[in-house]
Amino acid sequence: MAALTSIASLVGAGAGLYAQVEQMRRTEANQRAQAEAARIQDTQRREQLTLQQQADARARGEQLARTVAAARARIAAGGRAVEDGSAAAVTAGLRTDAAAAQSDSDALFRARLAAGRPSLLQPDGSLTPGLIRAVPSFGNALRNLLE
Repeated sequence: MAALTSIASLVGAGAGLYAQVEQMRRTEANQRAQAEAARIQDTQRREQLTLQQQADARARGEQLARTVAAARARIAAGGRAVEDGSAAAVTAGLRTDAAAAQSDSDALFRARLAAGRPSLLQPDGSLTPGLIRAVPSFGNALRNLLE
């Protein structure tokens, strides 16, 4: 009868260890699925930000072209040469302002991309911590059997 109790205790410990390992496998699978979903969302967010950045740059370029054309038309209407003196300074200033705005927008774009990036140091869901927790209960069962 004592041997039967020992065997039952060992079987119970084995079943408990198996249940813990299976639970950890399910948890790991869920973590992998969540990580994949997060990766897909991050990729979609990055694509959206990139498309928005490209659209903003295109709109700024078009606005700059219209502004320079309008400034040149007003200067030419005043009877001055468009590429000389203050007219050239005005158009150069517009281009400089547009380049500064593009630089600011690029910096904001990089910051927005970096802010949403998940850490690469997140837990990977490995079985090691769970197995370490499971070993003492199995070890206790073996010690009880040997006593």
